[in-house]
Amino acid sequence: MARRALFKMALLRYFSGMNAAAPILTTPRKLGLRVEDFLLLNDSGAFDDYGKTELIDGDIYVMNAQFSKHAGAKSRLAFALTMRLREIGSDLVLMTEVAVRLNGDSMPEPDIVIHRWRGDGPVPADWVALVVEVADTTLDRDLGRKSDLYAAAGIPEYWVIDLTEGRALMHEFPDADGYHGQLDILLTERLNSATIAGLEVEGAVVTG
Repeated sequence: MARRALFKMALLRYFSGMNAAAPILTTPRKLGLRVEDFLLLNDSGAFDDYGKTELIDGDIYVMNAQFSKHAGAKSRLAFALTMRLREIGSDLVLMTEVAVRLNGDSMPEPDIVIHRWRGDGPVPADWVALVVEVADTTLDRDLGRKSDLYAAAGIPEYWVIDLTEGRALMHEFPDADGYHGQLDILLTERLNSATIAGLEVEGAVVTG
């Protein structure tokens, strides 16, 4: 199906979800997308030119490239966590940059996701055990709106790897108001999961 047709379908589906008696708008109104609309656009190939595309609060964020520092840190940490999950005999699966559906209008692609989902499509938030974001230029957003969204969706544990300061900010105890526990651990120390028994890796693997 042509991109234009899929985009029109996304808009129609958006407006069909609004109240039957839609208000008359006399000032411009921001049009936020739902996950279903975003998926239609993705299926049309609208985001093929971008390396990473996320839907946050109905807004689309795109990124073209990850540079070696970020990509290397993510790859090394993902490998170490995967090996440790195997060592402890966990049934959890680790994936990198898989889409996680948090709610009706937010579907980020975290750098690392540890989950139990075995189905197709985006990973439902209820099946996620741990999310990791590796931050060099995105620290404010990872500790701000993304943290709030992960907590509100009930993600039990959230790590932010701050490459600039050489530390891991490890969050737990989520609710609708955010995470209520945070540890600030230097990457020279061991990183221990608070919610997955036996999951631990040396922080030094991040920096190589």
